[in-house]
Amino acid sequence: MSFITTSDGVQIFYKDWGSKEAQPIVFHHGWPLSSDDWDAQMLFFLNKGFRVIAHDRRGHGRSAQVGDGHDMDHYAADIAALVEYLDLKNAIHIGHSTGGGEVARYVARYGQPQKRVAKAVLISAVPPLMLKTEHSVEGTPIELLNELRDALAANRAQFFLDVPTGPFYGFNRSGAQVSEGTIRNWWRQGSMGGAKAHYDGIRAFSETDQTEDLKAITLPTLVLQGDDDQVVPYRNAAILQHQLLQNSVLKIYPGYSHGMHTTHADIINSDILAFIVG
Repeated sequence: MSFITTSDGVQIFYKDWGSKEAQPIVFHHGWPLSSDDWDAQMLFFLNKGFRVIAHDRRGHGRSAQVGDGHDMDHYAADIAALVEYLDLKNAIHIGHSTGGGEVARYVARYGQPQKRVAKAVLISAVPPLMLKTEHSVEGTPIELLNELRDALAANRAQFFLDVPTGPFYGFNRSGAQVSEGTIRNWWRQGSMGGAKAHYDGIRAFSETDQTEDLKAITLPTLVLQGDDDQVVPYRNAAILQHQLLQNSVLKIYPGYSHGMHTTHADIINSDILAFIVG
């Protein structure tokens, strides 16, 4: 198993597959999952000749279950440490949900200024601000976010069944093709991580204003989201991302859920590939 240790002493687990001479693609997972959430993408792009890399965010998966640093600043700094350790250049960074926020902060603060990034992809991503405010009226009410925190603290095991069974993959929709394996895999990944990281992570993904991160990014960025995303409202996410980014391509998928990179991996992978090589 491969780990790096950050400047504040946190062990971060990562996978690194493929030729070191190939163009690298770095995957950033969503809350409360792990690098395993990218299996379908990593195998696909590895077979297309890319070097594929994914990490477990601090407190998640196989990384250290530390009690602090569960915020976008630390998430981005941890990735910067990994990228520098592996000396990645001309990289594609792909983030889903919370991982999309991590990508935005990393690219704006580290990757773009250091000229290590070629392109970025945001999938069902949380920026610019998930929380409902007077300036973000289509955001998620704080009361709902507090309910998530309460459910996690009360019975994390049950909560981590309820989320994938319901809104995450749209399995609560009439006629949905429910995958029991997908539900169990979500639960498995979440249960590997630490409760403190997951609890604090709710604030990180929902209350972090990343408007300035998006405005700062000038490199080509692909923005993807489903219009039936029940976790992150697309009008408050993908639409605004496209407006704030200086060089973006937007694609909205009719009827797709928050976890569309899993339920429709073949389509999402093909669209990302076309963007990378185009």
